[in-house]
Amino acid sequence: MNTPDVLIIGSGPAGLTAGLYAGRAGFSVSLLTGPEKGGKLSLTDKIENFPCFSTGSGIEFITKLEQQAKEVGVSFFNENVQQVALLHPPFKIITEVQTWQPKSVIIAMGTQVKWLNLPQEEMYKGKGISVCATCDGFFYKNKNVAVIGGGNTALYESLYLTNIAKNVYLLTQNKQLQGEFLLRQKVLSLANILIYYNTDVLGFVGNEKLTGLKIKNKADTEEKILSVEGCFEAVGFVPNTRLFQNQLLVDKNGYIKTNKQTMQTSIKGIYACGDIQETGYSQALIASASGARAAMSLENYLKA
Repeated sequence: MNTPDVLIIGSGPAGLTAGLYAGRAGFSVSLLTGPEKGGKLSLTDKIENFPCFSTGSGIEFITKLEQQAKEVGVSFFNENVQQVALLHPPFKIITEVQTWQPKSVIIAMGTQVKWLNLPQEEMYKGKGISVCATCDGFFYKNKNVAVIGGGNTALYESLYLTNIAKNVYLLTQNKQLQGEFLLRQKVLSLANILIYYNTDVLGFVGNEKLTGLKIKNKADTEEKILSVEGCFEAVGFVPNTRLFQNQLLVDKNGYIKTNKQTMQTSIKGIYACGDIQETGYSQALIASASGARAAMSLENYLKA
């Protein structure tokens, strides 16, 4: 049984930064990468808003941060958590490979994409419907595609697709785009991004593959079919807290409740950082900062 001082669950910017700080403090640190190594950031085509890092991709950023963590002694394990027992020490984390019994735990499992759960959606997942433009965009070279959403994720997806698709139809339920100012300006400046404001998506149509979306403007009663060959859903995220629902306090949306100063959860010795605890901002910089807070607070706990 492995018994490190610190076990980190998650390998995005929050988990890696926590590992970096905990390792520098001299603790034995093990990190479980989980099913999506690097988290959502590893799928980002270009990072433009992280200080001193504005020319590389998400995977480049994650690779550099991982290397820093390894240099201070963090050990990486490609394992997925299946069960946890965190109500009191000794804590137990069970993966498909082994059982861990760490002195403390930092949870940094992030979020997963939210699906719309509309009629015919399940039928066309992987056959026209996707949630990752950098993963699947190349299938739609010189074709018409739709992006559903109006926040930062939808804007990033749309911008990425402009270099591949013929036209990008950006559909938002709101009367204006909700993302960052500079992203909105870029989107509005491109001729092959066509924005449908105040628009609801009602369902999907097609044959063996997706051929269109059922849409309706909120000011109109008439349903229309928007012809596209690909659709990218970018309507938000849900926290990966299923394993912790009955052990740690979570809010009404399922995010782990933490002390915003220390990142401690409802149980001493258990910390959560990054997007799995509600921040209001899904940003790599904020996730990294919370990872540093968690590790620094944990240092006080372990030395007490």
